[in-house]
Amino acid sequence: MRERSPLLDQAWIALAVLAALAPWLISPYELSLLGRFLALSILALGLVLVWGEAGILSLGQGVFFGLGAYALAMHLKLEGLNPGDLPDFMTWSGRSDLPLWWRPLGNPVFALVGVVLVPGIFAALFSWLVFRRRVVGVYFALITQALALCFATLLISQQGSTGGFNGLTNFSTLFGVDLAARPTIWALYWITVAFTILAYLGVRWLVRTQFGTLLRATRDGENRVRFLGHNPTPYKVVAFTVGAVLAGISGALFTLHAGVMSPALVGVVPSIEMVIWVAVGGRESLLGAIAGTLLVNFAKDKISSALPEVWLYALGVVFILVVTLMPRGIAGLVEDGLRRFRRQPRPSKAPVEGETSLEGMK
Repeated sequence: MRERSPLLDQAWIALAVLAALAPWLISPYELSLLGRFLALSILALGLVLVWGEAGILSLGQGVFFGLGAYALAMHLKLEGLNPGDLPDFMTWSGRSDLPLWWRPLGNPVFALVGVVLVPGIFAALFSWLVFRRRVVGVYFALITQALALCFATLLISQQGSTGGFNGLTNFSTLFGVDLAARPTIWALYWITVAFTILAYLGVRWLVRTQFGTLLRATRDGENRVRFLGHNPTPYKVVAFTVGAVLAGISGALFTLHAGVMSPALVGVVPSIEMVIWVAVGGRESLLGAIAGTLLVNFAKDKISSALPEVWLYALGVVFILVVTLMPRGIAGLVEDGLRRFRRQPRPSKAPVEGETSLEGMK
């Protein structure tokens, strides 16, 4: 974590003010996109903690994104229904009663708590089981990728309970408020900006504590940390859980902006895209993660609109270029530029235990 410059502090404050004024500066369509992508940047901030600080490459963040998103989307489908009525897709699938696990989500407070607790509890249990067995590196990445595949497959196969491949759509109200009304859209956007700022400040505070120091020490040499008498497993579990909670909040806010949640947003490819957002911005930079998320997703919107079949190839090329030429992402380029401007030498990096030639894929 290198963001301790007063200049960067002033920069993010200026960007936060500019983001708050966006409803008066850009079109409604652009505001909708910006709201969605800022919601996604909350997930990216969690990935900086998990990947950048703890060195845990997770290719399954889509699972936690989906758990938070579906918890809220299920409530939105139930809101406004008369007692005894079923969501439209359940009727089309031939169901005659509401699944038992849907019923608590009719309560809005339960649904909002579920956005945080469901991905958090699942991530804590999963990571504890894996990290206590000292599964790290590529093996952990493969396990999380398999988890994302299983989750998406499960959602698709349960047509009568989850909406299948089409997912959950046609949300009209939240707490009785019309989601399509302009004041609601603006309020939702500002709420998203506020959550993004809170997530940024929260993660920044966390990585500057002793907890963050131990995370980085674990990333650079887990065996050394154990030799010094610390058990790194609880620290890694907490970091992974915090990342999952931020992903769940991100999913819920994205659902409100997009008005849809489907397995196509939580599977293997979206989970890999999430890692690429952070790689492009800089996996050790919080501002870089936000910038990378906005840049990649706005590029996706433009390229997919013009040439839909080209997007995945373009994304692959971007990832290869970033890993080979820009291992510290956009944030690294900015830091190097500022250092040259101040005529300061670049600090040398001591070799660390277990570091591979592909720095970002540890």
